[in-house]
Amino acid sequence: VLGVDADVGVVQKIGEELTQVAAADCTDPAVLAQLGVGEFSRVVVGIGTDLEASILTTSNLVDAGVAAIWVRATTRQHGQILERIGAHHIVLPEHDMGERVAHLVTGRMLDFIAFDSDYALIKTLAPKVVGGIPLGESRVRSTYGVTVVGIKRPGADFTHATAETVVHPGDVIIVTGRTRAVEMFAELDR
Repeated sequence: VLGVDADVGVVQKIGEELTQVAAADCTDPAVLAQLGVGEFSRVVVGIGTDLEASILTTSNLVDAGVAAIWVRATTRQHGQILERIGAHHIVLPEHDMGERVAHLVTGRMLDFIAFDSDYALIKTLAPKVVGGIPLGESRVRSTYGVTVVGIKRPGADFTHATAETVVHPGDVIIVTGRTRAVEMFAELDR
């Protein structure tokens, strides 16, 4: 692992945590070549506030032929620019966390993870409609359009759910499906 930052103070602070560190200006393609960045299979660009540096660094990595470039974007527009110049993976941490928190605050979900624009996985307390009978008989998938994939009983670890799994009040379940379907399922009576 090679960590690079233009700020010498940051480099000194993280120097003991990484295999290698360097204080360098990644907007300069010659500097990236000297560091051998083109030989890395994956690179993460975590520049968040300096859009110009983020875009130039990403462009230099694309030109260097890096196979997998992950870049933090501050806005969707910033992400679009990064995609257009060749970044392979765009990360929008503020947007993603804001969406996740909005789902948690507005409903009964204990956790929410979006996998696509319309597909999610949630952690929630089991609603009454799945209680006391095997999941295969509860018709959760056909009725609600969701699939229960995991279950955690009080005091136990999570385990995968099967058609024979019987859910009880107080169980925490992991449910997956279209975003609107899992949102509605999380709101069912407890």
